Amino acid sequence: MKESQIDLAHTVALGSIGDEDQRAVADLLDTDDAVLRAAFTQEVQQTREAIMLAASAVAVPPPPALRDRLLAAIATDQAPPNTIHRSHHGLHHGNGRSASPIHD
Repeated sequence: MKESQIDLAHTVALGSIGDEDQRAVADLLDTDDAVLRAAFTQEVQQTREAIMLAASAVAVPPPPALRDRLLAAIATDQAPPNTIHRSHHGLHHGNGRSASPIHD
């Protein structure tokens, strides 16, 4: 199948098909190419199944240990030392922060 036909199958599976696309689907389903018809129908079905699977997914909170590790990493600012930041003065290596703290 061509990429445009795969996109069309996804549009059909999502149920967001317009008049022009309906004509294209009818042409695909009326074609003498049985392999193309089967591939299109299969793509629509697989896309619908993927949508249903995604829709049935349930959010699960991350383990507490992951939250603790992330917060600890943020608190210690473990930015990679080879990060390059741009400023109006040019390129700078490091996390882009000055060595001295800024006070209000």
